[in-house]
Amino acid sequence: MNLNIVLVEPEIPQNTGNIARTCAAIGANLHLVRPLGFSVDDRYLKRAGLDYWHLLNVQYYDNIEQMLDTHKDGNFFYATTKAINIYSDVQYPDNSFLVFGKETAGLSEDLLKHNKEKCIRIPMIDEARSLNLSNSVAIIAYEAVRQSGFEMLKTKGSLTKFEW
Repeated sequence: MNLNIVLVEPEIPQNTGNIARTCAAIGANLHLVRPLGFSVDDRYLKRAGLDYWHLLNVQYYDNIEQMLDTHKDGNFFYATTKAINIYSDVQYPDNSFLVFGKETAGLSEDLLKHNKEKCIRIPMIDEARSLNLSNSVAIIAYEAVRQSGFEMLKTKGSLTKFEW
């Protein structure tokens, strides 16, 4: 499955580093939409992703319009606490783009309004404002790869000293 994670104007380097590590682990492409709230050389970003950076395919865009125009054939889904669709009720086809907004504001309401049927949410109690961005990406991304049968991912582990 060709899966793409899009971060629109991410602000916290540790979150982006954790997301990069998740992308590396599942073979997803990472798309970063500027402005970024940090330098890509940031030590917190690198530390969170640690030794996984060589496994990543990262692309950068100056704005959301550039990213959307570049991938007109993509299947876009927009993660937001404002959505009516639950992430696990959606089918994620090949070449899906999971789009996440910045930590302090999410995605623009204009973008959400024009893509209402493609907006998805993670259920939470009323009192919870939102989940951490890197946790949200992991939850939804793993649902997408689960639907593909974990295609191309290692699904069995082994013990070091013993056999199962």
